[in-house]
Amino acid sequence: MKVKIQKRIVYHKIAEVEIEVPNDWNNKNGVENYYDEWFSDYLHDNEHLYIDKIQAKLDNTELEIGFGLRDGMEDRSEEYEERYEIVDKNYGGHL
Repeated sequence: MKVKIQKRIVYHKIAEVEIEVPNDWNNKNGVENYYDEWFSDYLHDNEHLYIDKIQAKLDNTELEIGFGLRDGMEDRSEEYEERYEIVDKNYGGHL
């Protein structure tokens, strides 16, 4: 009789980079607005500002055991997850 033994170990990498966003992106009629579709649209339209930088960081980041569910990374159903966090503000979201 043969028995097949299986083991699954999940590893992850997380990398962060910071980019500059134009100062006027969030000011409409003198009011700061972080809950605006413009911000994620801006990041998608300008991914050239960070895509190579974040890939270089990932390439040089050690694998860690586990799902990597921390700092807003929370979606176990996805194979990869991208987020943004506005530095010094309590706002961010998924890309």
